[in-house]
Amino acid sequence: MPSISMNSDVDNTVASFSETAVEGTTENVVESMDTMQDITQFLLQLDALKHIERRSYITGGSRLENSAEHSWHLAMAAWAIATYFELPLNHERLLKMALVHDLGEIDAGDTFLYAPQRSEAHLAERQGMQRLQNHAGHGISDLVAIWEAQETGASSEAKLIKVVDRLLPFLLNINTKGRTWQDLGVSRSQVAAAHAFIANEFPIIHHWIYVQIEHATKMGWLIDE
Repeated sequence: MPSISMNSDVDNTVASFSETAVEGTTENVVESMDTMQDITQFLLQLDALKHIERRSYITGGSRLENSAEHSWHLAMAAWAIATYFELPLNHERLLKMALVHDLGEIDAGDTFLYAPQRSEAHLAERQGMQRLQNHAGHGISDLVAIWEAQETGASSEAKLIKVVDRLLPFLLNINTKGRTWQDLGVSRSQVAAAHAFIANEFPIIHHWIYVQIEHATKMGWLIDE
């Protein structure tokens, strides 16, 4: 059976990388192993985001979503909306903001949108981000800066991230007949207030949310007060 080969350019690139990786002294090999140990440990730190459980149920309601899933959903949704509406945004910056958005929760955990301590959550998250920034296996020099830009910035990209970050759990609640809202006794006024800012940032999305709030209230998914 004939062997399957990559094209010559890719072959040459792989060969060059492989030669570079194995060349050098014993000290270089040891240093490379130490480097990979640092890098892989950092990657496992990132994996910990999969263990952070949120309050929103995935579609179908079989389980709660985790923060890593939410981060992926946020990145894809923000990118899709920016593209659909042809928004004048920097897509690379937008996607980076979405991907780092919840990294601080690895240390701080997720804070429910309507929890009393919500305003203090960013303090613990900021400390977690600094810990990741200082990790020996981390090579993204502006990780904390990107996180701060989406957390406190006023760029178009940061504004869209905030809108979509509110839209997605709302959407999951509508899909699961307000399951989280009903579980935790959330009221119509709480939901309306949490999403009010979207009226200025993205009126089309806010109008859709308003209609859904009215429907959810009529269905008894939200406490009517």
